[in-house]
Amino acid sequence: MRVSSPIPHKKARIEIIPLIDIMFFLLASFMMVSLSQVHMKGIKVNLPTGASGQSQSKRDYISVSVDSNGNPYFDKQMMTYEALTARLGAVHQENPEAKVFVRGDRDTVHGNIIRVLDILRAQGFYKIAFEIKSQAAVGVPSAGTGQP
Repeated sequence: MRVSSPIPHKKARIEIIPLIDIMFFLLASFMMVSLSQVHMKGIKVNLPTGASGQSQSKRDYISVSVDSNGNPYFDKQMMTYEALTARLGAVHQENPEAKVFVRGDRDTVHGNIIRVLDILRAQGFYKIAFEIKSQAAVGVPSAGTGQP
């Protein structure tokens, strides 16, 4: 014999609307946090050697260097930024397709390299590469060689 309960029997339901509200709140929170992290400030760093550095031929290229004090060099000849601008303008008139290798000292300020890059772009050079020391030249084994 079965006796029914005086309390009406209801089936359990999972309400999905509060779950959707929570998910939208979490999504909006993560979006706001990720957007606020875009404006991080950089610090002065010493750049490491590059593992993917490749040797280039020494023909038909111009070498522009910046030492640790911010002094520019054109093919090992020290000059001012104004003289460098004039020299690069003359070289561009002779050979507009010349390649330029920019060498920056590890300890130079980033703004000095950007200033040289701006001068190169203003003179019309668009084939610009940055020189780095490869790990093989330094004597550090790369991660995939299997050497101890």
